[in-house]
Amino acid sequence: MKLLVTGGAGFIGSAVVRLAVSRGHSVVNVDALTYAACLENVASVGNSPLYGFEQADIRDRAALDRIFEAHQPDAVMHLAAESHVDRSIDGPGDFVETNITGTYNMLEAARSYWTRKGRPEGFRFHHISTDEVFGSLPHDPAVKFTEETAYDPRSPYSASKAASDHLVRAWAETYGLPVVLTNCSNNYGPFHFPEKLIPVIILNALAGKPLPIYGDGSNIRDWLYVEDHADALLLVVEKGQLNRSYNIGGENERTNLELVQTLCAILDRKRRKSAGSYADQITFVTDRPGHDARYAIDPSRIREELGWRPSVTVEEGLERTVDWYLANEAWWQPLLARHGVGERLGVKA
Repeated sequence: MKLLVTGGAGFIGSAVVRLAVSRGHSVVNVDALTYAACLENVASVGNSPLYGFEQADIRDRAALDRIFEAHQPDAVMHLAAESHVDRSIDGPGDFVETNITGTYNMLEAARSYWTRKGRPEGFRFHHISTDEVFGSLPHDPAVKFTEETAYDPRSPYSASKAASDHLVRAWAETYGLPVVLTNCSNNYGPFHFPEKLIPVIILNALAGKPLPIYGDGSNIRDWLYVEDHADALLLVVEKGQLNRSYNIGGENERTNLELVQTLCAILDRKRRKSAGSYADQITFVTDRPGHDARYAIDPSRIREELGWRPSVTVEEGLERTVDWYLANEAWWQPLLARHGVGERLGVKA
């Protein structure tokens, strides 16, 4: 299969690119190389004859048309997006332009290409989204997001992703474009850009800085190891039912405080401090505006229809993630100088 992957130099996109190439798929990676992208993320496949790269912005329709015509993909995996909630609070315009207008351009470029090709039955437009479009859940383990949960986005980021989801469904209904959608829980793992919670905690701990936790740390997230997510995404683009959505969850709910405490315990074992525990650096800070209390996914559909389940528990995944950051300072150290990294964002509301 020849895949056109947008955002393939980002965190989740690069995991998809690496896995797809390793499985023999041909991949063209389309990425604008904005602040959170790194071509080092795909360096392991960069010299493969199965891999190609196009630097292009999904807001540039002419560039997208050229790329579709040049590479003739069998399927699109659309991951390119602005994704950091705190940044969306400070600058929502970029999220509207990239996540909504960019997705519109991708849909139109894909529709035009698909139509010119005679509407091949095997073509797929796979839109990758987030569980944040569903809003917030109560602290009740019996209640989880399903594919039928009503949308209730609470941040500029989640609202922009909800809008893009709706566009994809509309293009399927109105124009017949063959689509599949996925909504995932919080990802973590190797190559995670150091503005998100887990890499912030690891790198701040190693630097002797405070470990910031919003509010009282009781917010709950369902954690999904990024390589498990990439595996699920390839399964959906290959075998998912047309015009259907699949929720992809890690089945690993933890409060933010529990997660940070686990990370500190792992670091205590692997890179012991001269005195005390890394947990001594935990600092509670003013909560994010509109911070959702809990996310949790019911993954029954993807498990029952496609036979997928996560392979990594959060404890196993965090151990692997800490090991990776300890071994790859040459990757993360230059990123700390990029705009906004290490700063508290999202407090302008």
